[in-house]
Amino acid sequence: MTVSRTALVGAGLVALYTGALAAADGITKLVAGSYAAPQLFALSSGLVILLSLGAARKSGEGLRVRSRGAMALRSVLTVLAAIGFFQAFRLLPFADVFLFIALVPLFAAALSGPALGEPVRPAVWAALTVGVVGLLCLMPAGRMTFDIGHLWALFAALTGTGSMVAARYIARVERVPLAQVFWPNLAVMICMGVALPFVWQPMPLADLGWVAAYALFLFAARWLSVEALRLLPAYVATPLMNLQFVWMVAIGWFGFGELPGAATLLGVTLVVGSSMWLVADEALLPARRTAQA
Repeated sequence: MTVSRTALVGAGLVALYTGALAAADGITKLVAGSYAAPQLFALSSGLVILLSLGAARKSGEGLRVRSRGAMALRSVLTVLAAIGFFQAFRLLPFADVFLFIALVPLFAAALSGPALGEPVRPAVWAALTVGVVGLLCLMPAGRMTFDIGHLWALFAALTGTGSMVAARYIARVERVPLAQVFWPNLAVMICMGVALPFVWQPMPLADLGWVAAYALFLFAARWLSVEALRLLPAYVATPLMNLQFVWMVAIGWFGFGELPGAATLLGVTLVVGSSMWLVADEALLPARRTAQA
């Protein structure tokens, strides 16, 4: 596979990831107000572990890893990010949380140099900035207050970025996507399981169904993200993940007749344009290096 094709395949995986994650986030918002975080995450992580074991058995892929330190760090950061996002979605409107998720590409770019040895070129910084401006245009006006929910969202964005950078580090050493899904979710289940007896509430069958659906979407999203981060630098993959904002606008327009305003259309244009810029830049990088040589 050429690097150019690799970038395009990685972009396609991220596009699928955004759909799965948007569905998982919607379910989180739906049930977060009724149950404590340990209950939702212990159950869903247990289901994700079962899915990982089943997929590993069917494919013959092992769950052992050589990068044990990096996997341990990724697992801890995944636990912290899960707690942070749960609290953020519980306390804040969707739009407020996504405003902090919009900062993830900038965090990823800042970490890629020291953690991965992938220096970010000035053109990439420019594209990242354009993408963040576009996301700001998609945010509703009048949201200027800052409270504990926003601190949780910032904490979740930082730890979530760290987990993705760790995934990129592991993927450059070994290709173990199912292990990258299995071990962080095992850590989440163990940590949340400790608190589960103190917060457990009986769940009706409908809510159990939502948890099962959440686990399925989460498994798909995490597997897709690991494979995408194997193919793309974190600072390229994370802006593409923000395409879920565009999906939200499209669903509102075609599904509910919510016509977007000028600021929203500008935001969509900037987000899509900056994402295409980053993919094209990554796809053309080998040709530029060959020409310079």
